[in-house]
Amino acid sequence: MRGSFSYRSALLILFLGVFTYLYGLDSRFAPKNGDEYPYMHIVRMTAQTGNWLPLQSEMDGIKNTKPPLIFWQGIASSHWASKWSLMNLRWPSVLYTGLTAFFLFLAVRRFSGKTQTGVLAALVWLSFFATYRYGRPFLADPPEVFWISLPFMALLYWGRCAFESKLLFPLLAGICFGLALFAKSFAYIAPATFALGLCYWRWRQWSIPNTLTRDLYKIFIAGILALSVFALWFAFDPNPEAVWKEFVLGENAGKFAARNSNYVLDLLRGGDSIWLLLLTTLANAGLFTFVLASTLLQCWRGRRFLDVEEVLLLLLIAAFLIVFALPSQRSGRYLLPVMPAFAVLIALHWERLPLWGFRLALFLQIMILSLFLWIGANLQLSGLTGEVGAWSYSYGHWILISASLLIALIGLFRINQTKTLALAGCFLTYCVLTSSLAPLEGDLGRYSAATIAQIQGKNVWIPCDYRAKDEEYRLLLPGAKLHGYLAKDATDVAGLTSTYPLVAVHTSLDSPPELCNSCQIVGRRMEMRARHSQEEIIEMLQGQIGKHLFVNEYLVATPVIAPDLSNVKDVCR
Repeated sequence: MRGSFSYRSALLILFLGVFTYLYGLDSRFAPKNGDEYPYMHIVRMTAQTGNWLPLQSEMDGIKNTKPPLIFWQGIASSHWASKWSLMNLRWPSVLYTGLTAFFLFLAVRRFSGKTQTGVLAALVWLSFFATYRYGRPFLADPPEVFWISLPFMALLYWGRCAFESKLLFPLLAGICFGLALFAKSFAYIAPATFALGLCYWRWRQWSIPNTLTRDLYKIFIAGILALSVFALWFAFDPNPEAVWKEFVLGENAGKFAARNSNYVLDLLRGGDSIWLLLLTTLANAGLFTFVLASTLLQCWRGRRFLDVEEVLLLLLIAAFLIVFALPSQRSGRYLLPVMPAFAVLIALHWERLPLWGFRLALFLQIMILSLFLWIGANLQLSGLTGEVGAWSYSYGHWILISASLLIALIGLFRINQTKTLALAGCFLTYCVLTSSLAPLEGDLGRYSAATIAQIQGKNVWIPCDYRAKDEEYRLLLPGAKLHGYLAKDATDVAGLTSTYPLVAVHTSLDSPPELCNSCQIVGRRMEMRARHSQEEIIEMLQGQIGKHLFVNEYLVATPVIAPDLSNVKDVCR
């Protein structure tokens, strides 16, 4: 049970964490959720109208899928879609994540009395894979986590002043909760106010009468004010009936319907069971999952001696777990607002935590880094080439992955540095993940400027395997009018070139497309495939990675007359 966390270590890992969250922020392959492209589509379509509301979309059934705050954020950061890039859309998310980490640091430093513990809590939260995955892309999670966490961090920071506040704190909590609802969903008012009530209950020494008489009205103030902020959507939207039907009934109430057999059986078994909810919540910690498990085990063993702040953190976690166990659709993603609380518990118990959790984290890092090293070496040494060039890494990539492996190995065997290096290794692993796909972010994975100039204003058909996939191609082919076809047909070169006048087709790296005499290749690039058969996976494990992981994408102009678009179903929609 060793491993102090020094100021020097804190500063170095802090710089590493900031670099990690900014490195590759505009990457198409950054870890994210599939909601990002539909959100981008709604932002672009709404911005084109010149109005903040109503939200616009060409996707069937996906328009009022989230409250407008996240879309207004995208409109503002992209200057009404005039400066359209992933960087402009994503930087507010990183800002929200950074602010959450900063206020978490302030709160923990205040009640613990230790600056190192405050920095450690912030860094542990940033090291969670769920924070990295959902805290950088253009998603509703970063503002939601920030605004829900802020009142509880204020309770930890001000303590008695916040708990005894008769009006100021309830008003501030209500505004914060309201902004969280305005970014994600009104449903979060249930766990937020429930957690606030449990915190007041603990503050009143578990006295229900005292809590009801002295604090119940505060919870009502916060809850009513939060719902009032959310209700502004109905007040300002020209079509509130659509908001009620699509968002309230469709997006939220529908999550209580039985998904497989019946509600009780779904609760106890299957992919939406309460057990999987608990497991995925722990898995939000990513490489620190076993560290989190050891922390909770230690909290349970010392439950009679927990500090007030630790009890408040556990009550916050319990409230969200209980509430989000009720809908039939259960996901660890709904528990993202309590991941900062988990990080604080790890930081508070850091010195007393056993080494086995950190060693498992280092072992996982070594496995992942070794896999990236093997894949990268296989791709570069095998002479993987496409029509647009060869797969090649810079010297910086090999230095990064070698240094990361060395640090993980040192942490595995040097007991005094195991915990600190395990934390640093999380950030290094994320950097290696981004660096490993860097070749596709350059000329190898993009169309040339000449190709982009040639397709301006033209109808182009592209493969779609999920909704709004054309928003990704809009970054690759700006200025084109994009239409989707089923991605499974992308290799049917003959069928596609006989159907569409300008179409993107896929071929394996070692076989150029067989085209008609009057067909012309307008542009080409290399792309990474998303789905593979069992046989292809086996061959990739045997070393034939490039053969199945990548394809050449050709943009082909054909003599086909453009089809009537009014009768053509756009698969991207």
